[in-house]
Amino acid sequence: HLIAERMADALGDRLLLSSPVREIRWQDGGHVEIDSDLVRLVASRVIVATPPALAAAIRFDPVLPTLRNQLFQRFPMGSLIKVTAMYDTPFWREAGLSGMSANLGLPVANTFDNTLPDGGPGILLGFVGGPDARRWAGLDASERRKEALASFAAVVGEAALAPIDYFEQDWPADPWARGGPVAFLGPGVLLDYGATIRQPIGPIHWAGTETATFWNGYMEGAVRSGERAADAALASL
Repeated sequence: HLIAERMADALGDRLLLSSPVREIRWQDGGHVEIDSDLVRLVASRVIVATPPALAAAIRFDPVLPTLRNQLFQRFPMGSLIKVTAMYDTPFWREAGLSGMSANLGLPVANTFDNTLPDGGPGILLGFVGGPDARRWAGLDASERRKEALASFAAVVGEAALAPIDYFEQDWPADPWARGGPVAFLGPGVLLDYGATIRQPIGPIHWAGTETATFWNGYMEGAVRSGERAADAALASL
């Protein structure tokens, strides 16, 4: 997250938050107009770096080519929820435990020690994914918490049942994420539509971690895709 924060500091007032883009109008060889909830921008090029499921909600005029539109339809987000429990100390370390696990049969399939490097409260985080995440979404808050803490306790001991705080990040329920941790392609989609993933359309260039050729799905891939799309946009001017 420090990468995003440092970039935000450098951009200053040029960074507009809470202003989602609703429409992009463009002319091949001409300028592009971008309408958001707060402003209308006019530019020579635009880079769309949102996940495909969110980019598909933007209105494009003229309509994007068929292959690009159909790629959007076949590029859904995964089902993933992050759960985090905070404790006075990382007590599991005293027992020689790392806090990292892969768990078959538990709702929280993976756990990690997320305690800050300088110490402080002990933090365990874990992920509920796939079918478990879809079932999880139908539980009430107390049931979700109970299952998460029971999963942590199975890894590091019963002290995990009594955190000082507990948080959830339900990405599928977030309108600006719609799932996580990344968009994915089903069988055959890359063969049929893969050539359009990074291909510019008029003044529109595509970025985002889903378009990365290395570390796809990670922050590293997002940064690489941004550099690649920026270079392509500048070269086309």
